[in-house]
This record gives sequence, structure tokens and C-alpha cells, in this order.
Amino acid sequence: MDFNVKKLACDAGVFFTRAVQFTEEKLGQAEKTELDPHLENLITRADCTKNWTEKILRQTEVLLQPNPIDHTGARIEEFIYDKLEKKLPSRTTNAELLGQYMLDAANEFGSGTPYGSTLITVGEYQKRLGTAEREFLQTSATTFLTPLRNFLEGDWRTISKERRILENRRLDLDICKARLKKAKQAEVKAAAAPDFQETRPRNYVLSASASALLSEEVDKAEHELRVAQTEFDRQAEVTRLLLEGISSTHLNHQRCLQDFAEAQATYYAQCHHYMHELQRELSRCANSVSGPHQSAACPNPVSAAFPSGPSSPGTIVPTSLSNKPKTLAMEQTQLPITGTRKAKVLYDYDAHDSSELSLLADELITVYTVPGMDPDWLVGERGNEKGKVPVTYLELLS
Repeated sequence: MDFNVKKLACDAGVFFTRAVQFTEEKLGQAEKTELDPHLENLITRADCTKNWTEKILRQTEVLLQPNPIDHTGARIEEFIYDKLEKKLPSRTTNAELLGQYMLDAANEFGSGTPYGSTLITVGEYQKRLGTAEREFLQTSATTFLTPLRNFLEGDWRTISKERRILENRRLDLDICKARLKKAKQAEVKAAAAPDFQETRPRNYVLSASASALLSEEVDKAEHELRVAQTEFDRQAEVTRLLLEGISSTHLNHQRCLQDFAEAQATYYAQCHHYMHELQRELSRCANSVSGPHQSAACPNPVSAAFPSGPSSPGTIVPTSLSNKPKTLAMEQTQLPITGTRKAKVLYDYDAHDSSELSLLADELITVYTVPGMDPDWLVGERGNEKGKVPVTYLELLS
């Protein structure tokens, strides 16, 4: 390997000189050039941004993946895919695994039994919750975690590099100031020395030569100081421009926070929606078991779980309730109407009996309530169609 010995020696000398200057400054034995107050404020603000970004990033990772050690090799896998610049494959969530176990257990116990049918119902909703969680994790990683990492691994590294260069330029500037100060002091001291050159002509020649050398030393030190000052000012300007970009970083992170909150809201709304549906299915199951025909199995909300099960979700209606829907609907229409409003449908909804109204996502319907009605339900109207609709599927409009 070809080493440039002269360059290495020069770099080592510069490093040593800077180290001496830095040490003397810390000990109060050398003067230190202070940065512009505006630049100091920008540096403080940047450090604060970096520190809190790291903390928020780490805690968000803990929130999204509480026990990374439980996933064998999860961190190593992420590291390898990141180095290979490949997309990390989506990992099965715990809820999805739980749901699959329940479906497998139902297949073992028999999907036609009450316990097996309930396992199918709960297991399928657990898989839906797991899918929603996986989508939330992927969205959060893309819209929130990645921008934070990009700042720390990209912009901040550039800022740190330029700040190190600025610190070296400042040390060089202070070294040049110290050299000039020493050179001037030596020149003044030589000029103030006792003048006995008139009696000794040879000493006079030597003194004149030394004075010329001291004058050249001062000129050289002044030139080096001007160069060092120029380089320091240029680097301070570059660093200042980079640090002022922290404001743009804050705006970007603000948008990322909004996206993260929106992803959370969507995820929790889906969870609430699925759990509300699961409660309804389990309630229907309990009613069917406690009714006159206790042998009836719980309705299967997802026919695709087992091909041998019911042909479509929610098609089995408990015998004890089969004679009531029409009467219930008629009673509701006879009660006084209160609070008529427009509502936007958030999700598709399939009516479970004739007293309910099927819904399509994004459509607008008219809703109202009647005295004594369950607060989780409203009466919905679409043209000539009318029926009960769940509140959780709607966004009420003013």
C-alpha cells in the first residue's frame, strides 16, 4: 500500500496542534473564538431535535413491536434486509396466529358443534384484527418511522460532519491568532532591547537581520490568520444554512405525526368495528343456545373458513328470533321520530334479518332514533327502504 509519508506527517502535526489548542482552551490557558449567537442557537436547537427524534423513534418502535426478542432473529433480519436494500416481508402478527390456532382447533373439534362454531367465529375475527394490525404497522413504518430514521441517518450525519469541520476551522483560527500574538510580542521585545549596536557594528548587522526575520514572521502569521478567518467564515455559513434546514425537518415530522395519528385512528376504528361485530355474533350465539332449540349451532360469520360450513356470513337466524323481525320493524315505525340527520356509511354492512338495513360504504342515508331504542342502533332510510343500522358504521353529518 502506497503511503504518502509527508502528508501523514503533516496531518499528524495539524492534529497535534489542534489537540494542544483544544486542551489549553479547556484549561483556560488559551483564548477561544466564540460563535455567532444566532449560530449557537441553531446548534442548540439542532441538538435538541436530534435527541428527541431518537427518543421518539425508539419509543415508537417499542409501541409497535413491544417484544422484538420474541420474534427470533427479528432485528437481525431487519438489519440484513436493510443492508441488501430489499423490502422486509410482512411478518404474521400474534392475533393472526391466535386466529389460525382457533380455526385449526375448530376443525379438530368439529365445525358443526357449538364450541367449534364459536371457535370459528372468534378465530376469524382475531385474524381480521391481526390483519388490521399488520397494515397499521406497515403504514406507521412507511409514513412515520422511515422519515425519522432518514433524518438521523442522512441529514443529521451531514450536519454533524460540517459541524466537526467548523470546529476544526475554529481551532485553526485560534492557533493562527496565538501565533500572530506571539510573533508581535517577540517583535516588540526585540525592538525594546538595549541598543549597543553603535559600538559593535557586527552585532548591529545581526540585530537588523533578526528584526527582518521577526517582521517576516509577523507578516506570515497575519497572512495565515486572514486565510484561516476566511475558511472559518465560509464554513460557518455552510453550517448555518444546514442548521436552518431543521425548520423544514420539523414541518416534515409534523406531517408524519399527522399521518401516524391517522393510521392509529383507522386501526382503532377497525378494531372497534370488528369487536362490535364479534360481540353481536357471540350474543346471537348465546341466544340461539339458550332458546327452545338448544342444539342450534352458533352462526358462522365467515363461510370461507371451512367450506363445509354455512354458505354465507350471517345467514343463520336463531329460531327463537325468526318470528320477531317484522313485528319489531312495525313497532319502530309507529313510535315518534326524533333527531333526523344525514349520515355517511363508513363500512359495508349486511343485514342479518328483515328489521335491519344493508349498507354500502360511502353512501349517504337518513337516520333517526325512536324512544326506547338501543343507543348502539339507529333507524336508517334509503328511499323506500328502512331498517335498523349500527351506529359504529356511520359518520353523522351536521
